[in-house]
Amino acid sequence: MSRNNRAPSRLGLPLLTLLLFCVQHRRGLGHTVGEHLYFQVLSPGEIRYLFQVRPAKDFGGVFNSRFDSINLVPSEPPDACSDLANGELLRGQIALVERGDCSFLSKTRTVERYGARAIIIADNAYDDITSFVDMIQDGTERHASIPALFLLGKDGYMIRRSLLQNGLASALINIPVNVTSMHTYQLMQPPWTFW
Repeated sequence: MSRNNRAPSRLGLPLLTLLLFCVQHRRGLGHTVGEHLYFQVLSPGEIRYLFQVRPAKDFGGVFNSRFDSINLVPSEPPDACSDLANGELLRGQIALVERGDCSFLSKTRTVERYGARAIIIADNAYDDITSFVDMIQDGTERHASIPALFLLGKDGYMIRRSLLQNGLASALINIPVNVTSMHTYQLMQPPWTFW
């Protein structure tokens, strides 16, 4: 056999198969660096849209399953840099937190301590509809095991505003949502946001 037409080695094919499995498994979760995830608000109805989020770059966990009809609970205080007044509401739910005053990792560890399953950190620039931030480790040796996601400022503001106007403690969401299986997902994006 010529040098250019080599038969695959015995080890090469199993390694290639394993590599492809890992890549597909990771992509199946839609959770690779720089890739966006989506969640869908089910209630309140006035914000029943799909929202785009970006996973943290180098800390936090991944979604191993989909959460259907789970509560998205705004933290109190909104920045989650100290003890939470409504921490008991976060157990088994998703926390909605505002950017600022401490690191992304500190916020994630705070809500994880209260039993949250994931954290969505909304930008504190309420009019921002385009700029995603790469959330990175804060240089400490601390770790967090729950998924951490970044949300555009305007999206976070509109969710919090709707909850306040309706006197609700949380929104009901599905997360993560596979938009490739939704033929009309473009129709479900917030009217103030362009993907």
